[in-house]
Amino acid sequence: MSAGDNGYDRETLAFYEREAPIYAGRPPHPNGFPWLWRFLEGLPPGAAILELGCGGGRDAEEMIRLGYDVTPTDGSPAMAAEAERRLGCPVRVMRFEELEAEAAFDAVWANASLLHARAAQLPDVLAAVRRALRPGGRFFASYKLGAGEGRDPLGRYYNFPTAAALQAAYEAAGPWASVDTGDTIGAGYDGVTREWMMLTVTRPPA
Repeated sequence: MSAGDNGYDRETLAFYEREAPIYAGRPPHPNGFPWLWRFLEGLPPGAAILELGCGGGRDAEEMIRLGYDVTPTDGSPAMAAEAERRLGCPVRVMRFEELEAEAAFDAVWANASLLHARAAQLPDVLAAVRRALRPGGRFFASYKLGAGEGRDPLGRYYNFPTAAALQAAYEAAGPWASVDTGDTIGAGYDGVTREWMMLTVTRPPA
């Protein structure tokens, strides 16, 4: 693996820099945003939501449409620029390990993004997300499951955790007041069908 100075993977970041216009221009999913809509249920109107790895801004656009106060971020400057064009608002260029907010958000949305966090760093990233949440705050992330870190056919790094490894990473970052899991089968940008795990956790109330 070719990690950067702060642990991110250079090849993965370079991929998104090259592919940003094509990646951001993909058509919307025909089924809409079922996982996102489920996640948003019960959040207060106008809740402050941090998005990690916003990509081209599709999820952020939907959250903004629904009236939420969204802070979109992405580790790729080119991808952040694509999202800015879509959203008409600033998108911060920020890698996962640069998150330093404390009790600033009602929710954190990380759809198909933390699966690129290096496996050894994932517990620290999750702990930073937990600190960024206000008491009682909600956090969603999705992962491609596997037998350990590796690359997809496009050269992107994935942590590819087992369900047990993912549980251990969250426990190391916790405690959490609740943990809800969901499974699905689907193909990503590489066209390879894999098993996914969706995790929604809640920071304990004060």
